[in-house]
Parts: sequence; structure tokens; C-alpha cells
Amino acid sequence: MVANMSQNWAICIGIDQYDNLQPLQYAKRDAEALRDFFQNEAGFDKVYYFAEDASPIPTDYGEPMRATPSGGTLRRFLRVRFEQSFLKPSDNLWFFFAGHGRRERDRDYLMPIDADPGNVAETAIAVDYVTERLRRCGAENVLLLLDACRNEGARDGQGIGIDHPPGVVAVFSCSPSERSYEIADLQHGAFSQALLEGLRLQGESNCATVERLDQHLRFRVPELCARYQKPRQTPYTVAEPIEKRHLILLPKYAHPSDLSPLRLDALQAETDSDLETAEQLWWRIVAVSPTDAQAHEAIKRIALKQAAASPPAAPEQKAGTAAPPSRTAESSAGRRPLLTRRRVTGLAGGIAAVAAGAIVATPFIRRVSSRPALRAISFDTVTVNRTGARNPPERATAAVFTQAFGGEAGIEMVSIPGGSFTMGSPADEPERQPDEGPQHYVTLDPFFISAMPVTQAQWTAVVLAHAGAIRRSLDPSPSFFRGVDLPVESISWNQAEEFCLRLSRISGRSYRIPSESEWEYACRAGTIGPFHFGPTITTDLANYCGTGGAVAGESDGRSIASDTYGGVKYPSGAYDQGPAGIFRDKTTRPGLFPPNRFGLYDMHGNVWEHCLDAWSPTYADMPANGGANLVGVDNSRVVRGGSWSHNPAICRSAFRDSLDPELPGWQGRIGMRVVCTM
Repeated sequence: MVANMSQNWAICIGIDQYDNLQPLQYAKRDAEALRDFFQNEAGFDKVYYFAEDASPIPTDYGEPMRATPSGGTLRRFLRVRFEQSFLKPSDNLWFFFAGHGRRERDRDYLMPIDADPGNVAETAIAVDYVTERLRRCGAENVLLLLDACRNEGARDGQGIGIDHPPGVVAVFSCSPSERSYEIADLQHGAFSQALLEGLRLQGESNCATVERLDQHLRFRVPELCARYQKPRQTPYTVAEPIEKRHLILLPKYAHPSDLSPLRLDALQAETDSDLETAEQLWWRIVAVSPTDAQAHEAIKRIALKQAAASPPAAPEQKAGTAAPPSRTAESSAGRRPLLTRRRVTGLAGGIAAVAAGAIVATPFIRRVSSRPALRAISFDTVTVNRTGARNPPERATAAVFTQAFGGEAGIEMVSIPGGSFTMGSPADEPERQPDEGPQHYVTLDPFFISAMPVTQAQWTAVVLAHAGAIRRSLDPSPSFFRGVDLPVESISWNQAEEFCLRLSRISGRSYRIPSESEWEYACRAGTIGPFHFGPTITTDLANYCGTGGAVAGESDGRSIASDTYGGVKYPSGAYDQGPAGIFRDKTTRPGLFPPNRFGLYDMHGNVWEHCLDAWSPTYADMPANGGANLVGVDNSRVVRGGSWSHNPAICRSAFRDSLDPELPGWQGRIGMRVVCTM
């Protein structure tokens, strides 16, 4: 078999000494460090490097090309090098730019060394032009890494990042409303420092996929800026199409678990007779696991199918007669571009047999062909400092699908990337409880979770759509606070389980309530503090009791005045150095407050949420793979998140409580959200 291993090519550009703009300190050093990583550590096949003192670049014909990053040189390079394709669809092309960027007349521009700030349109290089040229290379994965809003003090002009280049993955060093900073102690930009750290990670926490690289950057860059006393800087990633977030960028560092989504998509493509896409996906698997028997067998099988589909040799044509149309030409002309319109989803869970190389029967292939069509959404997230003052909003994106089940009461499901996190609270977290430890490392596969707690409209729609009980009957309207757009509440763990069984039966997909690990991982969304908002919380960010006291019983569904909960005294409605607030005394509509960085709403307060796990007062026996702990000390089950009637300390990411699975909970306070595995 002819080797068809994926190749990685890169272009690195770094500019410090501008002719007409304020100089930078570490842009050239950033590009040089990326070049060295690509060449010496990642083993890239080819790296082009442009900087003030860079060596000339050899060309296929004629004299070497100057590597000074002037407008003329960069345009000529993009025009000549990318006139024709030279890479395979399974290859990757990386483009890194460190320097100034400008937003001019609704277009994003990269500023070459001789750019004129008074004539940006003529002297700078538009990001969409760069994208158009790079896509001509033939590789399906084109990755833009743009650190183009940089300055030691203040950024020049309006930052780039508003344009979303089609057909590529674009990673911007900061949100358009933010600045990108250089850190003298590191002699790097914050973005480039975090990028290099992320690319060097190996094992299960690697950043070999777009999704995990994005997650690492969104967490690490703000952390570096805070440590070195810089204003907040938040990178964000735009993947077009959204499925590119799941593709493998660095085969050398990828983990075998990264292959599961590719196996599923390769099998599905072959089932759909999209043989070229299937072949390229299998080659991506071979790039990570060269001895993968399933991949090699599949490539042989696809080659036989392609040969069988090839037309017989055309007979000699008599003079004056037209040749018959080529079926190969017809199919090629009508074929979809590889991985640009195909839905390639990063789904885990029900594909263990595929990942293990098991024989997949036709009914299973038909079953997974109902995978949802993902769409990308963008939203603003909010963080606060220790006193509760808001930081500038951050822009984030997520992949979602809507699970419909009749009417207009579908549930929006958010794709949560696989990854690792430290579960539990540190010993110095204010108002920490003993059952929040010991802290431990958990690694999870990707999953989908509902963006918001299940609403009363959604609950009623599912109950009525599957009126027959599977394990138990359900009240279609169990809530204390009535309202179709309010969260369903006053439900027991057993009732939540029945809801998931019925939703699974209706949808044909597997739904359940989240494990405790999944819930905390989804709540934190890459953060490590008490709340995903930061070190404290305010009542304009979540629905909790901001006036002091905590629920200790019920009186017509309301809280009895008390400043204790579980033996802990909570005399204030403030957390740590944050402010006190208001007490709404009821549930609120999900989605009223800002989401976390995964795009999830109401993770703190409003209603408690059921988890799969049996209650245990310690994490000593907690599974490290994100699964539920089903062996507890009694029959009770875990609830998370706090509610409208609870002090903010009870609404922290790490706080835990429990409830008998038969009990509907504290009236008006216990709800749920759902997880989907495929």
C-alpha cells in the first residue's frame, strides 16, 4: 500500500520594527518560537518564516525569495506559492501572524512591515484575501493563528476579529473589543506563550484538536494576563464549518481516544458512498495510529470499491463521432468538497464498539445516521473581580443542535468538548465544605448537555408526547411556580429519570441526567474559581438569596427565615469580598442571566439540578473518567447548583447536597437538565 500520511506545513510571520507604526517587542520572537516548535518538535514537513532578518526562501524555480515581511513580498508569496494546490485533503496548513492588525471599512487587515496607517486598503493585506489564497493549497484543514492586535501599552486602532473567514479555523488572540498584550517577564505575547504551552501538551490533556486548543487558550491567556497584571485578554476560535473543531491538527500528539469521532464519520461516509471523504478520514486515523488495522482494512476496501466503480476503458472513437460522457467526470463535478459541507461531529459515548474496531452491523450504521446537524452560535460571557465589578464582556462560540419532540418545545443541546479538570474545591476556597474533596483529576469524553434547565413547557411536551409510563407515571404539571418558560421544579430523581427515558424513546437518542463530574465540568467551563463568573457572584448574574439567610424549611413553598443551612451559618447574602444583593423569592426564566464559556445558563442558583451519582461524603472512590459514582453510603442522590432561596456559597461550582430519589425535593427548588450521548 502506498503511504499517504498527513503532512503539516506552516507559515510564520513576525514583525517588530514597523516603518510607519509603533514598534513591538516580541512579535518576531513569537513567530521564531512557533517556527522552531513546528520544525524541531512537531516535525512539520515545511515551514516558511518571514521576519526582518529572516533568510531568503528557496523557490521551485529561479532566485530565492526575500523573507522581509513587506506588503509586496507577502502578496507575491501568497500569489505564487498558492496558485495551484500542492497538498492533499488530509494535510494541514498553519498560518501564524504576530504583528499589528487593523479594522478598516468593515474588513480585517494584517499590517505588513511597510503598511501605511493612512492608506490601509492599499498597503495592508486583507484577512479574507489571505484565507482565499491559503485554501488553494489543497489541504482541508487550514488554521489561522492571528495575534494581530498587539502593543505593550495600547493597541493601535480597532482590533481585528470581526470577520469570520469561511472554510478555515481562525484563532484570534483576543476579542475585538479587547487588546492583546506582550509580557516582558516572558518575552512573549500572552497569546503566543499560551499557544506554545498548549501545543506542547501531551497525553489525554493534549491540544491536538481544535476544540481542546481553543479551550486551553480561553483559560490560559486570561490567567497569564492576570498573573502579570495586564487587562483581560480572551482568545476565541471560529471554525467554519463548525465540525472542524473536532479534527486532529497534531497527529504526533493526539491520543487514541481522539480517533473515535473520525472512525464514526469514516464509516458513515462509506455507508453514504462518499468514498473519497471516507478514505481521507481513514488516512487521518493512520496519521495518528500508523498500525491501526481497522483503518488499513478500510482503505483497502474503499480502494476496491473505487476500482469497481471506475468506468471501463473507452473504445477508440471513429473520426467524427463524439466520445461518450465520462461517468468519472460527472461524479467528480457533482461531488461535495471534502469535509467542507459534510457534517463531521465529535460525538462520543455510544461509539465504543467502533473505536475498538468491532464489526459494525448495518442497523447500527442506520441508527447513527440520525446524528444531529450542528450549528454555531456566538454569545457574550461575563466575569467579575473579587468585589463583583464586571470585566469587559468576552465573545465565545459553541456548537449546538435542537432536540425537537413536537410543537415548539425543543431542547437546545450544547456540545461540550472532552478534556480534563480538577474536580472539587481547594482547601482555601471561602466557605468550602469537607465533602468537596479530596480534589482529583477527571478526564471526560465529549458530550451534549442542555443549555438551560428543562422548562415546564418542555417537561409537559415530553410527558404528553409519550403518555404511557416506562417505569412510572408523571404529572405533566408538577411545578410550584407556574409558567411555561420557567424551569420545571418540585420533581424527584426518579421522575427526572423517567423524563429522560421518555425523551430517549421519543427522539431515538440516548438521554439521561448528568453525572456529578459532567455537571461540575460543564459548570466550570474551564475556570477554577468558586463560580464560572470568577471569585464572587452578584444577583444581577444569577438568581439566589442575596440578602442573607438560607432555606431551612418550607412555608407555602417559601423559605423560613434562617441564617443556617446544614449546620453552617450564612448571615450575609454576599460571598467573600462581593456585594450583597436582592432576594427574588421565586424562580426566574432560564437564560435571563449571562452564560458561561460553554454557552450554559443558570448553572449557579435558580433551581438545584439532579445528578446520576449516589451520595458519598468524599470523592475517594469517584471515577476518574467522568462516570457516575453509583455506590454511595445510602440511597440518596446528588443535587448541584443551589437555588433561588440559597446563599451564594451554596451555589458554588463545587457545592454538593443530596436527596432521597423518591422525594420531589424542597418545594419549588429542584429541577434538572439533560445529557445526550451518541
